Amino acid sequence: MYAHHQRLRAADVQELRKQGGRFLKQLREDRGLSQKQLADLVGAEYYTFISQLETGRGRIPPDRYDAWAEALGVDVREFVQNLMRFYDPLTHKILFGNSTDVATQ
Repeated sequence: MYAHHQRLRAADVQELRKQGGRFLKQLREDRGLSQKQLADLVGAEYYTFISQLETGRGRIPPDRYDAWAEALGVDVREFVQNLMRFYDPLTHKILFGNSTDVATQ
């Protein structure tokens, strides 16, 4: 393992997480779900986990992507591709090109 998350500055990583959190919150709200309802649907023990994700203080565990996509009513491939913009921007850029405005310094 290397020490620097994809060679991004900590501030850049935090900003990407916040953007990812806004993305998740929008999906949840579009579905008409409360944080508690979403937590129940995805099997999160505490609804505060949803709050943490929506404020950029965490990541969805990859083994839960299917459950999240189903709960949010979205295609799992599109969901993961969108999450990758925030969680793994360099790999996203390699796989999908420069289709987003993601800092890579």
